[in-house]
Amino acid sequence: MNYFLTYTVYVLILSVLMGISTWKLFKKLGYSPLFAFIPFYNYFIILKETKHPKWWAILSYLPIVGPIMMSVFHLYLMKKFGKTLFKDQLLTVILPFIYMATVNYGKDVELEDENELFLTDEEKNTKKKDSFLGSVTFAVVFATIIHVFVTQPFGIPTGSMERTLLVGDFLFVNKWSYGYRLPMRPLAIPFLQGTIMDTGEKGNPKDDPKSYVDAVKLPYSRILQFNKPQKNDVVVFNYPQDSVHTAIDRKDPYVKRCVAVAGDTFEMRAGRLFVNGKPETVLGDQEVQHAYTVNTGTQLDIPSLYNTYGFLPVREMQGDKGFVYMFQGLTDKTAKEIKALPNVISMEENIYPKDSATISYKLNADKTAYTKSIDTTQSIFPINKPWNQDWYGPLKIPKKGDVVTINQETLPEYQWIISKYENNKLENKNGKIFINGKETNQYTIQQDYYMMVGDNRDASLDARFFGFVPEENIVGKPMFTWMSLQGAFKDASSSYQAPFKIRWDRMFKATNTGEANKTSYWWIAAMILILFFGWEYFMKLFKKKKTEDDL
Repeated sequence: MNYFLTYTVYVLILSVLMGISTWKLFKKLGYSPLFAFIPFYNYFIILKETKHPKWWAILSYLPIVGPIMMSVFHLYLMKKFGKTLFKDQLLTVILPFIYMATVNYGKDVELEDENELFLTDEEKNTKKKDSFLGSVTFAVVFATIIHVFVTQPFGIPTGSMERTLLVGDFLFVNKWSYGYRLPMRPLAIPFLQGTIMDTGEKGNPKDDPKSYVDAVKLPYSRILQFNKPQKNDVVVFNYPQDSVHTAIDRKDPYVKRCVAVAGDTFEMRAGRLFVNGKPETVLGDQEVQHAYTVNTGTQLDIPSLYNTYGFLPVREMQGDKGFVYMFQGLTDKTAKEIKALPNVISMEENIYPKDSATISYKLNADKTAYTKSIDTTQSIFPINKPWNQDWYGPLKIPKKGDVVTINQETLPEYQWIISKYENNKLENKNGKIFINGKETNQYTIQQDYYMMVGDNRDASLDARFFGFVPEENIVGKPMFTWMSLQGAFKDASSSYQAPFKIRWDRMFKATNTGEANKTSYWWIAAMILILFFGWEYFMKLFKKKKTEDDL
């Protein structure tokens, strides 16, 4: 069903529930009972009668924001009829249409007189508290609107994009870069991505409570799409093979570089990336890294190297004749300088042998024993190819409208597209392939796909493992780094942890310019913060001066 048609159905259902549970109350307010059934206008009347800004009614049915505002409006209405006790407010929030119906059809419900002259001191204090809570609620709602409809904060917990994006960088993502993707789970807790908290088995999100109602859903739709991801864009997207969340916009967010777009051919040769047979274009702010093994006669001063080169995850092991260091990611320049250190005996780039497949296995517990199966999330994509992260492809990226051949050889390449991303029923029975019940050897691709790969090539879980990224999974483009904290996240892959510090030089720098030396706009941010927090003070000062002048 179309997104806006589905959305309209939800609005109408909520409006009917609102009307059924409040029509008598609207009559007591002096309005036609039918007005209780009219979307937006019913809340407009409540706001008018309770002396709140009437334009808030626009927020009534917005995804994620709407449920918060509707609860606030319901509380306003109940207060109008004297339901101000904590139990009344709690029932109004958790069982809105049921509790309002009991009030609506009750015999003793009457409008409360709100004349300030007859209020006790306790009632006046309660009114002040309600006003304060209202201000806090609206501040949360405003922040939610920005978060849902404009830009979303995003942290970098791993080194897959070093040194373009550093571990501990916190970004703002522009949700309109490639057209705005409309929310697909409108009933959700603000600011939370997929789960509320880790309440079950540690590190296992499958048994954690979800931050959204999965049953209330809207189909994928994108508006005002004037651009699509281009080669070399740094892109934020939802992890395609997230097995915890079925909602696309609730899957884990990843950030990688778009190295190939729909229709391109992607390939890795000895750890070097090629697109359409040509070496990749490396931008000024991009530093591609690779893993190295270093043998030394004496111990390296890793803290000193970290201070010199920044990000430097490394595992240190003592060997028979000295020390062995497994560096996760070194640039060509850094590798050359480390190799020149006097205590380095040998240094070798870690490159997988050609035609050796990267396959990972997992143990599955059953009633009799443990069985071993392929872990598709950690194995190379597709799993039937003799490829690895250094020797990969050539692989053509599917484009909308492409007619691809489906057989036993190509099925691992397209099965996720057909069954998961484009929602078809796929069956493989007795060597024959069925799509939506019909035997076939062809399939027409319904959307564009992309290849997303990390700049830190040997420390990146990217499209070489999870495959093509559908267009519907694209969130947007990082705009700028608003905070950068070294040591904010622990690196489990390194024997050495970087000391905590604030990287002031990275703050408020644009992300996607491609320039090596970006301008920092921290001073603009400082001015905005001063205006934001100092506005009320300056206004009070101005009013005080004006009063004194009038006297």
